Amino acid sequence: MKILIFLHGTTIMHRNAAGKTQGERVQQSLDREESVLDYESYIPIGSAVEKLSNWKRQGAEIIYLGSHESEIDVERDKLVLRKYNFPEGEVLFRRDGESYKDIAERIIPDILIEDDCESIGGEKEMTITFVIPEIRQRIKSIVVKEFQGIDYLPDDVKFLRTWE
Repeated sequence: MKILIFLHGTTIMHRNAAGKTQGERVQQSLDREESVLDYESYIPIGSAVEKLSNWKRQGAEIIYLGSHESEIDVERDKLVLRKYNFPEGEVLFRRDGESYKDIAERIIPDILIEDDCESIGGEKEMTITFVIPEIRQRIKSIVVKEFQGIDYLPDDVKFLRTWE
């Protein structure tokens, strides 16, 4: 099972969001609070590391989708993933005018987990919104609230396919 999971706002967040409510985290993002653009200082949301590691142990292939478009910023994301012992997985990002949907259509994951993009415009900013219908029907889309995390998703990876 191939899981494409978004990084920013879904599995990692700015450091000053620690201890804040989901709504406060969104507001910090909207306000561009000082740590929002300090990508090297990002931290896991909740138990994202444990959840993803558990899925990987069950045989899932984890592929991360970052919001950046430059190698330098992607390297910062990779540093955070290593620092917090996220399970190994390719980190994809938009290149040469690519959109998120282009990446999803190219790799066609079994599961796409992303947040609702509340702080940047909602559904019109989400990956699954623009995936062509023929491919979209092959992908199980799971949308979580931005900065809420993935802790509540099933521990057993096989139940992701039927998650509502």
